[in-house]
Amino acid sequence: MAVYKIVEIGDPVLREKARPVTKITPNVIKLLENMADTMYEARGVGLAAPQVGVSKRIVVVDVGEGLIELINPEIIRQEGFDTEFEGCLSVPGLTGEVQRAARVTVRALDRLGREVEYEGEKFLARAFQHEIDHLEGILFVDKAQNIKKN
Repeated sequence: MAVYKIVEIGDPVLREKARPVTKITPNVIKLLENMADTMYEARGVGLAAPQVGVSKRIVVVDVGEGLIELINPEIIRQEGFDTEFEGCLSVPGLTGEVQRAARVTVRALDRLGREVEYEGEKFLARAFQHEIDHLEGILFVDKAQNIKKN
């Protein structure tokens, strides 16, 4: 188990567009595993590679339904709207209301290089969108209203 330091707002890697993963190597698998360890240790529900200082299009999510690993994820369908408060491990101490799609379908590769699709609604849909935003250099505070200090 390895737990990475989570980078915080102000670190330039959080504002970069992350690079696609072109080959799934043992290092990519190790990164997935260490990102999951880091997310659980920090009591988060999602983590994107840029949040641990790695500019790659890799995300892990677990909203209580089991770990989902996504390599090169993209949202291929979205429906409806939902507004809820969000926070972020890279923006400690702040929450804000963010409007997002209520339902999304995400296409990605799994750790074996197979194409997978996940449908998420409500909290899972929000987690997918929040983490994929990180891959584009977007933080929730860029979209949030009613930002509050915790």
